[in-house]
Amino acid sequence: MIPRYSRPEMVSIWDPETRFRIWFEIEAHAASAMAELGVIPGDAAKKIWDKGRNAKFDVARIDEIERETKHDVIAFLTHLAEIVGPEARFVHQGMTSSDVLDTCLNVQLTRAADLLIADVDALLAALKRRAFEHKTTPTIGRSHGIHAEPVTFGLKLAYAYAEFARARERLLAARQEVATCALSGAVGTFANIDPRIEAYVAEKMGLKPEPISTQVIPRDRHAMYFATLAVVAASVERLATEIRHLQRTEVLEAEEYFSAGQKGSSAMPHKRNPVLSENLTGLSRMVRAYSIPALENVALWHERDISHSSVERMIGPDATVTLDFALARLTGIIDKLVVYPENMQKNLDKLGGLHNSQRVLLALTQAGASREEAYALVQRNAMKTWEQGKDFLTELKADKEVTAKLRPAALEAMFDLGYHFKHVDTIFKRVFGT
Repeated sequence: MIPRYSRPEMVSIWDPETRFRIWFEIEAHAASAMAELGVIPGDAAKKIWDKGRNAKFDVARIDEIERETKHDVIAFLTHLAEIVGPEARFVHQGMTSSDVLDTCLNVQLTRAADLLIADVDALLAALKRRAFEHKTTPTIGRSHGIHAEPVTFGLKLAYAYAEFARARERLLAARQEVATCALSGAVGTFANIDPRIEAYVAEKMGLKPEPISTQVIPRDRHAMYFATLAVVAASVERLATEIRHLQRTEVLEAEEYFSAGQKGSSAMPHKRNPVLSENLTGLSRMVRAYSIPALENVALWHERDISHSSVERMIGPDATVTLDFALARLTGIIDKLVVYPENMQKNLDKLGGLHNSQRVLLALTQAGASREEAYALVQRNAMKTWEQGKDFLTELKADKEVTAKLRPAALEAMFDLGYHFKHVDTIFKRVFGT
C-alpha cells in the first residue's frame, strides 16, 4: 500500500492490530462454542474473553516471537497466552492455522467489499445528478474517435451509471461468495473439532460455513473476488479515458476541475492537464494486475500449501485500498467536472451536418432507391464536405439525383437535431427507473 493512494478507513482493515483482533475473536468465539459443547470448561472460555476483549495486542512482541518460531499464528497464540494466562491452553483446540488465517482474510475481504460498495453508491449518485443535469445537452457521438451521430452528454453519463450499477451487483455477489468460514482442522476432516463450532464462529463473524474445505478455503472464491475488482477497475479506466479524450485541446468538451493555485506543468504555465483521470488509468492497471496471481492461487497442492499466502498478504490490501481510492477520486472528478456545452455544439457543427447522413440514406431508400444507390448518393456529397469543407445540406440540395427523390424541404427537415434525441426519456427510464 502506498499512502499517496490510500484512504484511512480501508487501510485500517489491513492493519496488524485489526488482523490480530479478528484472530482473537475467531479463537474466542471458538472457545465459547467449545464450552457450550463441554469440550473445554465454561470458566476458561469466559476468562479468554475477559482477558482478551479489551487487550491491546503488542504487534512488536508478536513480531519478536515470530522471529524465533518462524510461525505467525503460533507467535500470536504465544502472546495471547501471556495475556490470558493458564486458561490459554484451551485456545485453538483442534484447530489449524488456516482456520484462523482464512476466516480472518474473508472477514477482511467482506469488510473491504462493504466499503467498495459504498464507494460505488457515492459514484452512482454523482453520475445520476450530472446525467440529469445534461440530459438534453447535445454533443457528437464518436465511433473509432470519428464523428458519428449526435448523443447527449447526459447519455454519456447514463452509460457510465448503468455500468457502475452492474459493478455494484458484481461486488455484492463477490462479497457473498467470499464470506465463508472454515474451522475444520487439519486437512479439513473435523477429526479434532466439531463442525458445530465452525457454524457458531461463522454466525458470530457474519460469515457462513464453507461447505467443504481441505485445510484451506477454496481459492476459486478469492479469484472471483479479485477478478470482480479487476472488472470494476476496468470500468473506472473506461470513464477516465473518456474524460481524458474530452479534455484534449482540440475537443475541450469537458475537463477536470482546475482549482485556484493548481499548477499544470513545471515548464509551461498555461497547462491544464487531466492528471486525475490519467492517474486513474494507471491505478486501474494495477488493480487488474492483481487478478492474475489470484487466479493462479486456485491451484494448490493436495489439501493445502502456502504458495497463496504471500500473494494474498500483498494483493488483499493493495487491490482493495487502490480501488477504494480510485472510486473516490473518480467520484470527485464527476462531481466537479467542468462541462462546455458551447464547445460541444461547435464540434457538433464542425462537419457541416454530416451526422445526418444515415437519415438521408434511409429516406432515399424509402423513396425507392436501392440501398447501394442511396449509399453512393449520400457518400459522394458527404465526401465534398469531408474533403472540401462544403455544407452537406447545400450539396444534397444541389444534387439532381438526390432531389429527384427528395424535395429540398424534405431534406431540410432531416437536419433537425431533436430527431436524434426523441428516445432519450425512454433510455433514462431504463437506466434510472421512473
